Amino acid sequence: MNKRLIVINGTMGVGKTTTCRALRPLLPSHVFLDGDWCWDLHPFQVTEETREMVLENIAFLLNQFLRCTACQDVLFCWVLPREEILQNLLARLEGTFSLQWFTLDCGREELIRRLQQDIQGGLRDPGVVERALDRMEGYGEMPSIHVDVTHRSPQEVARWIWEQLQE
Repeated sequence: MNKRLIVINGTMGVGKTTTCRALRPLLPSHVFLDGDWCWDLHPFQVTEETREMVLENIAFLLNQFLRCTACQDVLFCWVLPREEILQNLLARLEGTFSLQWFTLDCGREELIRRLQQDIQGGLRDPGVVERALDRMEGYGEMPSIHVDVTHRSPQEVARWIWEQLQE
């Protein structure tokens, strides 16, 4: 069985988790990991120690999933604002698999609208808008397959990604 690691990244609020949930019914045999689940601290702290911890947590789980014969695809999403973070993570993985890397891009106004909706719903703190916008530019340079999600539903994006996976 040829394993695939499908990475979906993008800034906060762009729709990574929602797109992955929409992609799941299209994948015949898979497991889904959202990197945020591996760093759910309260209060949330970004330190050298917590950065290393989250990379170790993610690498451990991805390695377990990549070894598991019950699934062909490992679907992983996370905020990866710099390519070297993904490269650091990939260096920790074992076994043979193909990497399919997608970056979700979104227009500035649409991103703000989505984040404001989450803030009003109590899902995010108000500071997320500035943090997301600060990270937005770095994604344009990534050597991944870029998907503009500004005017597309998560189901449309998932279907488009599925079609790319079939090529």
